Amino acid sequence: MKPKVKRRKRGFTRLSSKNQATIPADVVKAAGLRPGDELKVRSDGPGRVSLSRTDRVLDEFVGDLSGVYPDGYLRDLRAEWD
Repeated sequence: MKPKVKRRKRGFTRLSSKNQATIPADVVKAAGLRPGDELKVRSDGPGRVSLSRTDRVLDEFVGDLSGVYPDGYLRDLRAEWD
């Protein structure tokens, strides 16, 4: 026997008892979101919530400065503080 699937109106979702909601797949696709995207959530007034993807700019550049400073540079710089 096939499990019965709950049918919802297109473009609608329901808030669960754990304050969770599923975003419809067509909305996710139209917004250009992907699994793993970090979303900022905020209230836009009574009955309104907005989600926006956060751009993690720092993650794009972490490690890009390797080789710019000579070995021991940071150690020597810290030694100046003593």
